[in-house]
Amino acid sequence: MKRIFDILIATIISVCFLPLILLISLAIKLTTKGPIIYWSDRVGKHNKIFKMPKFRTMKVDTPPLATRRMTQPEQYLTPIGPLLRKTSLDELPQLWSIIKGDMSFVGPRPILTIEEDLLALRTQEGIHLHKPGLTGWAQINGRDSVTIERRVALEKEYMERHSFFFDIYVFLKTIPKVLFKKDIVH
Repeated sequence: MKRIFDILIATIISVCFLPLILLISLAIKLTTKGPIIYWSDRVGKHNKIFKMPKFRTMKVDTPPLATRRMTQPEQYLTPIGPLLRKTSLDELPQLWSIIKGDMSFVGPRPILTIEEDLLALRTQEGIHLHKPGLTGWAQINGRDSVTIERRVALEKEYMERHSFFFDIYVFLKTIPKVLFKKDIVH
């Protein structure tokens, strides 16, 4: 049921947002050098590496670090990067990862391969056994503002409470978080 929900909703959103996706693509192309989409190596289910797409919000020469680990990350942002990040529109290409099956709408967020401390904690707690999500329990309970230990505790709580209806709850709770830009680091 979850997989059917993922494919159906991702397809509907992709079609509805197609004009916006095209507009964002054009804006990126006109304001910065480099590709429109940034494909990053991410850790998925069973710690398998997959390529996750995002609209590129950082300059081409940006070091491959998690934004929270950068000093002065704003120096690397493209002209429309702050807007895309603040509105979470940079995440729209991940609908492809959901349709493809690398991700789900709800689950622990896929992490960068270089986040070894977070990867070790997640593996220790069995979180790597879940498909990563576009949003998750940790996302709506602090997002980037929580420590990695708290994030893993929230992801573990998600695993314990996991059900289709809990996923719907998390999905619906994400909407106001994005609309009102709560706990979003940009």
